[in-house]
Amino acid sequence: MEKTTTPRNTETGEPTRAAAADGPTSRNPQVNLRQLALSGGALSVLREAALLPVLGGLVIVGAIVSPVFLTVSNLTGIGQQISALGVVVVGQSLILLTGGMDLSVESTYGLAPMVAAWLIVPAAAYGNGAMWSPYLGLLVLLAVGAAVGLFNGVMIVKARLNGFIFTLGMTIVLEGLQNGIVKGQSLVVTGTFAWLGSAQLGSIPVSLIVAVGIFLLFGLFLRYHAAGRAIYAVGGNPVAARASGINVDRVRIGVYVAGGVLAAIGGLMEAGRVSSVTGQQGYGEGIIFPVFAAAVIGGVSLRGGRGNLLGAATGVVLLGVVQNILNLGNVSSYWIDAINGSVILIALLLARIVGGQSTAE
Repeated sequence: MEKTTTPRNTETGEPTRAAAADGPTSRNPQVNLRQLALSGGALSVLREAALLPVLGGLVIVGAIVSPVFLTVSNLTGIGQQISALGVVVVGQSLILLTGGMDLSVESTYGLAPMVAAWLIVPAAAYGNGAMWSPYLGLLVLLAVGAAVGLFNGVMIVKARLNGFIFTLGMTIVLEGLQNGIVKGQSLVVTGTFAWLGSAQLGSIPVSLIVAVGIFLLFGLFLRYHAAGRAIYAVGGNPVAARASGINVDRVRIGVYVAGGVLAAIGGLMEAGRVSSVTGQQGYGEGIIFPVFAAAVIGGVSLRGGRGNLLGAATGVVLLGVVQNILNLGNVSSYWIDAINGSVILIALLLARIVGGQSTAE
């Protein structure tokens, strides 16, 4: 009798969904691969619809809490505050869609702008004194993000290390480097380096325009480009994806690189918004929690192969609106975490009720 083995997700060790049943997918991957890729976007529509009543209710609450809530200045302020988070969520969503995860994006979010600013800022302001051009600093920022993502991807995919544990360790290492090179000091950034996070086009923040553009670009990429459809296929069934000719390892490593670069860009936006890079940016702020929350309540499955960026964007907006209402209501900081967590749980439960189990994983 021929001995068979059950394909397993290398991130979690669990059997893949398609391997759980001996169906036509495993016997004829060419026929079913496109269906796997397309199903990721379709199944998350119900969850996005489920979030709309939550957002509508929050808008009503915000209008009641403060007359300032619906003003243009406040709404654009929300947009500017969530832009950096949104860009990081795009990167994390790409990784999640392949069945992986990267906890270290929160440290890349802080380290990349810190290294770049350190090379730009004079020694008297806690820089290294190199006084590099801001444009070179921006290239360094992108290179740091790409290098961290590439290293993570290679170690997880090629060395087959557990993604959760490895990126958790990387989170701590990168945070130590972020504080170590400046001895815990904050670096003030201005001019070109701060432009992306601080500039406005009329009354609209440039960071918001860029964040929306990134969501649209990657959303279209996932829907219409062969490489984007391959991401869904790899997350849905890596065995079938490999059998159909997709270079699974290259796709998986590629999303880690993209996640690192997008985390670096998000960190640049945040540094420009507050005009400084602090040792607390990223890891100290615990940004990984809202990143995962926005992606998951927006319909991106932790098992891979399911979800889209429209849902993730909805999750980002929901979290931003909640935070703004809490600020306008002068809610005590002691209660903010509990309220944020409660809203996330309510959104997840509502998505489960409306969309069923397939949208609640």
